[in-house]
Parts: sequence; structure tokens; C-alpha cells
Amino acid sequence: MELDEITEICSQIVELLEEKKFSKAKTLLEQLNPADIALIFDEIEPKDVPKLYRILNKDIAAMTFSYMDPTKQQELIVAFSDKELRETINEMYLDDTVDVIEEMPANVVDRILRNIDPQTRKTLNELLNYPEDSAGSIMTTEYVSLKKEMTVEQAFAHIRSDGVNKETVYTCYVTDNRKLIGLVTVKDLLLSKYEDIIEDIMETNVIYVDTHEDQEVVANMFNKYDFLALPVVDKEERLVGIVTVDDAMDVMQEETEEDIEAMNAILPSDKPYIRTGVFETWKKRIPWLLLLMISATFTGKIIQGFESALESCVILTSFIPMLMGTGGNAGSQASVTIIRSLSMDEIDFGDTFKVLWKEFRVAFLCAFTLGVIGFFKAWLIDGANPTEALVVTITLSLSVVVAKLIGCLLPIIIKKIGLDPAVVVSPFITTIIDAVALLIYFNIAALILPGL
Repeated sequence: MELDEITEICSQIVELLEEKKFSKAKTLLEQLNPADIALIFDEIEPKDVPKLYRILNKDIAAMTFSYMDPTKQQELIVAFSDKELRETINEMYLDDTVDVIEEMPANVVDRILRNIDPQTRKTLNELLNYPEDSAGSIMTTEYVSLKKEMTVEQAFAHIRSDGVNKETVYTCYVTDNRKLIGLVTVKDLLLSKYEDIIEDIMETNVIYVDTHEDQEVVANMFNKYDFLALPVVDKEERLVGIVTVDDAMDVMQEETEEDIEAMNAILPSDKPYIRTGVFETWKKRIPWLLLLMISATFTGKIIQGFESALESCVILTSFIPMLMGTGGNAGSQASVTIIRSLSMDEIDFGDTFKVLWKEFRVAFLCAFTLGVIGFFKAWLIDGANPTEALVVTITLSLSVVVAKLIGCLLPIIIKKIGLDPAVVVSPFITTIIDAVALLIYFNIAALILPGL
């Protein structure tokens, strides 16, 4: 739903609430998807939030609550009676409840845990104890489990009785003493005879992950295999939960946002921009800015070292921004491509020489094209003589080649030593290549231009 549509509905809802036409407001809201209803809650005044929430049906209200911004969730929890809190939590899936608990302050968490039954509390505590950003931390324990000796008819009966409150029933997992031994889909069951045995129709080559597997790896598996759900097992290969595709998509978005922030020299934040304070935003940005400012000192030192050469041939100075910018852009192109390929497991350290050979050929073609155009630009447009234009051309060509080789090699090395290339490489790649481009420039100029 578009923002202008949400704004229009919000104004209608507020008007209906003021006129105490709750039935009409409820009808209007329940025509929408819970995710869109949650956006409306973000737009209305805090005083209207509990009132609006209470007019929704319990199941729609709980789904809407799971989509809400953590600030709105906290406002509602504070306004809830214990009964309302229990009803909301009981209607939510366990993984969504875990997400809510992880965002709440300690006093709110205590109140939530006090108002759920002991078995649910135990399960939530187990999920909360898994390492952050692991498969265990994003999985749900609400899945359908079948026995290998069941018939298809018995399986359908079990799904009808046990699947009501499960997050997904399309994929059912076959266990033996809790150990994962196979899976069967509802499609398999529908296309089989009632008397067929589950063991005879189940898929035994099951792809699964350990509870401690990194969530980014889990998300990439969904992308690779087009899963709707992925089983999660413990060290004894006992099925303990599943990760569903909606949670995998959330992880993909979260990881992408973190990489984008890291690649732009910003410490990742888990809050939306509008809800992040000025001081907190400053803290996220200033460390990298300081570090990059200090690292840029090397560039300044190189220019100072060739100050006399610049004084004797002033026109060389005018080409420095172009050379540094082109080299930096060439290196960034290569590094971003390789970082993406590494994150998608398309390449690894063993492919280093293949990557270098490919990027060298690409760099040669780019360098040749840019060099020819750069020569005529420097000579005919910028006023350099042919010898000076030749210096610019050679520097530009070599800078592009070196930049692309550094840009593709550095992420692979960083990944090999166990660091995140997006965090380490991107903020420094331009600074490194700027320094290299200047060194190439001034040394080429010293070799070609007489008396420099």
C-alpha cells in the first residue's frame, strides 16, 4: 500500500474514532492486510493506538501486532491488561514473540514472561538462549512432524488436528525418536493413495542446518534452493525447529542494510532513520570518518613529496581529481562485484587466480578505452601538450588496471582471514587506490617530462 493511501485511511480512521463509529472503523481496517494495518498504527496518535487495537478481531490484532514498530508494540503492552497481553501473545507465532521480546526493555520482558504458560515460557527461553544471528535465534518450533509408519490417511488426520496453530503445514517433517529422517510435502500426500506409507513416499535427502549456523548462511540457502522452510537440528541431528521463508527474507533485508551501511562507512544501526537520535547517528558515523580522515593523510604526504614537481608543471595538478576518481571508481566496481559473489558463495579463495585473470582482461579493455579518450581530452580540451597528455594517459591506464586488481583481490584475502569484506574493504578501497594512483602519476611524470 502506498504512503498516500495510508495517510488517507488514517484520516478516515481518526475521524471514525472521534465520532465513536467503531464498527465502521473495524470494517475499514479488516479489509486490509495486517502488514498495512500496522503501518496505519504507526501514523495515528499514541492515545488512539490502544483504542484502535481493541476493536480488531483477536487473530487479526495479533498478526498486526507482529508487524508493528517496536515502539508501538511497547506502547500497546504498557496499555494492555494482563488478559489482553496473554491473548495477544497466545495468538502469535513463537518466532514473532521472540522478535518482540528481543526489542523490549527488561521490565516489559518480565511482564510478557509472567503472562504466558510455563511450557511456552520454557520454549521461549530456549530460543532466546541461542546465539544472536544464528539459525536457532530465528527459527520457530511450530512445525508438523509425522512418523514414518503412518499412512497418508493418518498423516492427513494428524495435520488437521495438529496443524491449526503451526506456522506452515505445506512441508511436513518425518522423525524417528525426534531425529530428522525425511520430509514430505502436502503435494506428495495429495498425489498418493490413502493407504500409502509415509516411509515409501518421503524424501530422505534432506537439507538442514545446525542451530548455531549463521543466519546469513541460512538466508542464502533459501535463495539457492527456493525453500519455503528449512529444518534446524541440534548436534544429535534431532529436529528442533524450522526457519520459514518470511524470516529468511527479513534476514536478507537486514544483512543487505548492514552491508550498505558498512560499504558507506557507517556503523550498522538496528533502528529506522527517523527513530534514531542525532547523537546516536553521530556515534555511528564519526568513527569511520575519523579513521578515513587519518588514512587520507597518506595521500596528502604523497602530494607534499612531489610539491616541487607540481610547481614546475602546474597543469599536472588539474588532472589529479580525475585520476584519483577514475581509479577509485574502477576499484569500487571490482570490489563490489567480488563482495557480492563472495556473499552469494559464487566464488571462494580457490578461485583467486581465475578472478584475477578475468579482472585483468576487463581492466585492460577499460584502461585502453579510458586511456585513448583521456589522451585527447587532456590534449584538446584541457590544454596539455602531447607529452603531458601522454603522462595522463599512461597513469590513467595503469591506475585502472592496478585498481581493478586490488579491488578484486582485497575482498578475497579479507574473507579468507575471517573478516567481513563489506565492512573492511569498502571504506578503505578508495583511499588505497588514491595513494597508488598518485604514486604512479608522479613517477611516470618524472620519467617522461624533462626537468621535472
